[in-house]
Amino acid sequence: MVQHVLTLNAGSSSIKFALFEQEAELVERLRGEVDGLGTNAPRLAASEGDKAIADERLDAARAADHETALDAVLGLLQKTIGHTAIEAVGHRVVHGGIDFTQPIALDAASLDRLAKLTPMAPLHQPHNLAGIRAAQRAFPDAMQVACFDTAFHRAHPWVNDTYALPREFYDQGIRRYGFHGLSYEYVTGRLREIAPPEGQDRAVIMHLGNGASMCAIRDGRSVGSTMGLTTLDGLPMGTRCGELDPGVVLYLLQERHMNAEQITDLLYNRSGLKGLSGLSQDMRELEAAGTLEAAQAIDYFVFRIRRELGAMAAILSGFDAVVFCGGIGEHAWRIRERVCRDFEWLGIELDDARNRAGETVISTDRSRVRVFVIRTDEETVIARHTASLLARRATS
Repeated sequence: MVQHVLTLNAGSSSIKFALFEQEAELVERLRGEVDGLGTNAPRLAASEGDKAIADERLDAARAADHETALDAVLGLLQKTIGHTAIEAVGHRVVHGGIDFTQPIALDAASLDRLAKLTPMAPLHQPHNLAGIRAAQRAFPDAMQVACFDTAFHRAHPWVNDTYALPREFYDQGIRRYGFHGLSYEYVTGRLREIAPPEGQDRAVIMHLGNGASMCAIRDGRSVGSTMGLTTLDGLPMGTRCGELDPGVVLYLLQERHMNAEQITDLLYNRSGLKGLSGLSQDMRELEAAGTLEAAQAIDYFVFRIRRELGAMAAILSGFDAVVFCGGIGEHAWRIRERVCRDFEWLGIELDDARNRAGETVISTDRSRVRVFVIRTDEETVIARHTASLLARRATS
């Protein structure tokens, strides 16, 4: 019997979705995105493989929030595949805290526990949960599955998982979690398929996009991440600050008399590439801008990636592979070139022609460290976990 799995990745202003069929194996039918939720120009785009099946501007009322946007997705699904039953819906959830270390079938109690983690992921968790509740109303008979970005990192060594605070804080869950785990899980698997020795030994994966982080992989497992308790730490991002002296927050509280809400807005929404450039968080706009501020924002972004690459080398005692993924990692060849420049002492030798062409392997044939560009695919990871839980329920 063919079963259908829908995946939903609900962000602050978008819903990414994909439909899979499960019989002998999991097969993707279509995928797409509703972008611009809550704006005057929302769009719905979708494709079946290489064939576009939707690309339209929606009336603002049809994508005012996640529930109305999901109605637009349902309309597209019905038009494409008819009134096919959806047996399970898989969701990306950014923060799983201490307790959620693997995908779970959701119930009211687990949703309540996930809502309590919102202060540690205020840009993401509320929208993830809004997508789940909308899906529950749309598919009341379907299994709802949560897949966590933090779960991939839960095997960190203690020294990579803790802060130098009194021990009770660690026991209470104040620790380094790491994020982008669904992306890292997919890319780690693809790396093993493309180059088995590199995928199974020591690799550094860079997820570079509006959110950005880096992960040290040993034998297919995460042993270090640039992100910490929240999605603020580590690399500078589109609108997030990245690593910050905690004394800055104390200074803003005590001397600038900013409150928690103002500081949250500053660090999450007005910092990063956008704050440094005074222009945009979009790397394409910054590269084309030609202003000193845009150039300095890019310089800082590259500098921090290079610094963290050195730290990852220390964690892994060297590495055999470096992987770029995410929107910037996959498309911005100038960033890749600048990150890898003068790293021959670590074994990286970039092939400029391959890099500019965006090939899968962008290092030279003689480079000791192989450098890859791999398109990440969180939806496939979510679908696999969801189909596995669905099958387990069927046999229990």
